[in-house]
Amino acid sequence: MSKRDPESPGKQDTGIQLRQAQPVDAEAIHALMRPYVMQRLLLARTEAEIIELTRHGFVAFQETEDQTEELIGFSAIEIYGPKLAELQCLAVDTAFQGSGVGRQLVDACVERARKLNVMEILAISSSEGFLQSCGFDYSLPDQKKALFCQLRPRPTEISEAERDESEK
Repeated sequence: MSKRDPESPGKQDTGIQLRQAQPVDAEAIHALMRPYVMQRLLLARTEAEIIELTRHGFVAFQETEDQTEELIGFSAIEIYGPKLAELQCLAVDTAFQGSGVGRQLVDACVERARKLNVMEILAISSSEGFLQSCGFDYSLPDQKKALFCQLRPRPTEISEAERDESEK
């Protein structure tokens, strides 16, 4: 795959393009994430939260025959401050997993954090092997580790609205 600036539009060798996410992409991003949310692989987000994440988010898409964009991936980096950012909402359509789309999205987010001079990026995921292949690890070079204290359980039930949406 060709290497390029993740903030500028352009075709990848596979015909997949990457660009800055926009608020108008929120509905398609929400639909892309829905199956992963239902499997409890991603946290549920409201459309307003997704719109906020587009500020430092990227979408991967393919142009269809009628010249419209088919969204096939999304990821965002949430900037907490100059010391820390978090990689969030990495989702790639199952038909495109293993094609390099996820790595392109992660690379774009890492590059965005680098340009903003962020010191460290945190990623919470069930796909640790993939993230390790992208340069993430369990501890920082000076042996810092992320520890968590869960204050409330994650919701176990899927709302009726989400269930109805998934049946469409």
